[in-house]
Amino acid sequence: MSDPNAFSPYAFDADRYWSDDHPVLELVRARRAEGSAPGARTDGFKLGLAVEGGGMRGVTSGAMLVALDDLGLRPVFDAVYATSSGSINAAYFLAGGDSWYPLTIYFDDLCTPEFADVRRMLAGRPALNLDYAFDEVLEHRKPLDFERILKSPIDLHVVISEVDTLTATAPHEFASRDDLKSALKASCWMPVAVPGTGVFRGRRAIDGGVLTAHPHLAALADGCTHVLSLSTKPIKPPPTRLSPGRRYSVAYLERLRKGLGRGYADSQFRYREQRRLLQRWMTDPGDGPQVLDLAPLPWMREVANQSRSRDALVTAAREAHAVMAAAIQGVPVQELRDGSFRSVPRITTVRTADGRRIG
Repeated sequence: MSDPNAFSPYAFDADRYWSDDHPVLELVRARRAEGSAPGARTDGFKLGLAVEGGGMRGVTSGAMLVALDDLGLRPVFDAVYATSSGSINAAYFLAGGDSWYPLTIYFDDLCTPEFADVRRMLAGRPALNLDYAFDEVLEHRKPLDFERILKSPIDLHVVISEVDTLTATAPHEFASRDDLKSALKASCWMPVAVPGTGVFRGRRAIDGGVLTAHPHLAALADGCTHVLSLSTKPIKPPPTRLSPGRRYSVAYLERLRKGLGRGYADSQFRYREQRRLLQRWMTDPGDGPQVLDLAPLPWMREVANQSRSRDALVTAAREAHAVMAAAIQGVPVQELRDGSFRSVPRITTVRTADGRRIG
């Protein structure tokens, strides 16, 4: 059996995690320089943006999207593919406006007992309150402009796991704001933390990550020639076996629908090899699919998917923003490690409807 660490020697090299001239980075930079716009491309390529979620870990991909926006790169993409909380991040990204502001949902609105509280599971209630997230936060506290997303020239593919057919889908043509909202909520329906299933277009549906371990797969399946992939777990050798928590999820999903747990386990095992490829392609893209998977670096702490630590969330956002900014601008990784290159999140202060100030 091969050494599980041998596939990724660069993952322990402080100076080289990705190639500065990676084809994905070169295409992103070229389109920005040309002022290329969706629907009017001249290069013949299809550039996808894949956005991973994972509950509160989504603060990481959310901050990477903020960096792309800060660098004026929103128009360079042809389509966006997202799962779980990554789909919310992607929706805000495509809605336009100042993307730092909606990122604060993680710091101000979701790291509270109103949204996340594992003690509720003892009473048979969801640990994550999706009704609060979608009907309070996205509608009133940090309103998401659904109409702008529906009109966007950049398609949003929301990856969903359909329970009864045991299939993964990535719809992108939405009939209304309610249709889109339903897709986003279904993609965020995290097993165990949110009991039962959501519903999308009359069918039982749950978190897209159950049957599609990473949204870059949806981008490749849709014909993207280049994919900028945003991962929320740090770069490191993938686990060789399912954790106890994931094994519990397998059993839980199998009770929801026979075969669903097995489908989830198979997806996770396949992703071990997929992550190996993603990490190898960062420095050795080869002639195959051009995918660059940016993620927190090995020394950066992973955010728990139900974290309520504001400090941990702000730190993760700052580090992820710096990773993306460094990759686009060709900043050596060593400057990230030694702290000579860093991102400072903006501080936003707003007054809520009940008169409280948050920031």
